[in-house]
Amino acid sequence: MNVFNNPKWLQQFQFSYTRFEEVPGFVFKSINSDLDKIQSADPLVSIIVSAWNEEVNILRCVASLAKSKTTSPLEIIVVNNNSTDKTGQTLDQLHVRTVFQGIQGWGPARQLGMEKAKGKYILLADADCYYPENWVNEMVAALQRDGVACVYGRYAFISEPGYPRWKLFLLEQMKNIIAEVRHFKRPYLNAYGMSMGYVREHGMKIGFVMHKIRGEDGRMCFDLMQYGGVKQVKSVKAIVWTNPRSLQRDGGFGKALSNRIIKEMRRFSSMFIPHRPHDTKTSTNE
Repeated sequence: MNVFNNPKWLQQFQFSYTRFEEVPGFVFKSINSDLDKIQSADPLVSIIVSAWNEEVNILRCVASLAKSKTTSPLEIIVVNNNSTDKTGQTLDQLHVRTVFQGIQGWGPARQLGMEKAKGKYILLADADCYYPENWVNEMVAALQRDGVACVYGRYAFISEPGYPRWKLFLLEQMKNIIAEVRHFKRPYLNAYGMSMGYVREHGMKIGFVMHKIRGEDGRMCFDLMQYGGVKQVKSVKAIVWTNPRSLQRDGGFGKALSNRIIKEMRRFSSMFIPHRPHDTKTSTNE
C-alpha cells in the first residue's frame, strides 16, 4: 500500500485540463483505442458510471477503466445525470455507451444504467474515481463465488497540498478497521457506488431508490442480501483512488477526521445489531 506517495500508475490519467475545450483530439483518440480493445458487443460485465457535471473527471475515469486487464467481456455505460456543464460533449467524443437521466440523483442514474445494461454482472463506478487495471477481475471473481449476492471494494485518497499521503493513509486504515466491524452485521454500510457489484437479474427485481438521497448504494446492497451474502474485496489490486473532495467539504483534514471519529463513536454499539427489515425506498438517513 502507498504510505508516502500516490501510486505511479495514476500519473497517466491526471490530465491538467480543466474544461472540455482544452482536451486535444489525440487524448480522445488514445482513450478510444484502448476502449475498442476491451469492450464487447456481448458483455458479461456492465460497468455503470454515473456523472453529474464531470466534464474532465469523466475523462480521467474512463481512461483508467480503458486500461483494464480483464478476462471478462465488458461494456462501459456512462449515465449523464442531468449535467449542466459539458459532460455530454466529453461523452460524445468517447467510445462508451451513454444515456441521459433527467431525474437528479445517484439512484435514478444507476437505475437507468442498469436497465440499459447487457451484462450478467453490474459493476458500479463513480466519475471522479480512478480504477486500477485489475479492478474488474478482482470484483467479478468475488461476485462469482457461490452464495454471494453483492460485493464491494476499498478506496484510497489521492494526496494533494494540505492532504499529505501519510495522513490519508492513517485515515484509510481507521476506515478499514471500522469497515471490518460493520461487515459482521451491517455490511451494506460499506457498499459505496464507487466500487460495488451485483447480479443484474437480482438488481432489476429490487431497483434503486428513485429520488435524490445518499445511501442508494447501501440500500440496494441491503435488499440484495435476500439473494445471498455480501463479500468484501480487500485486495490492494482492487483499491479505487479518488480525490479528497469529501474531506475538503468538511473543512480540512483535521475537521474531517474529528467528524468521522465522533460519528462512528456515536453509532459504534449499533454495528453489532442487524437492521430490522424495512422499506429502503421510503426510509430516511438517520
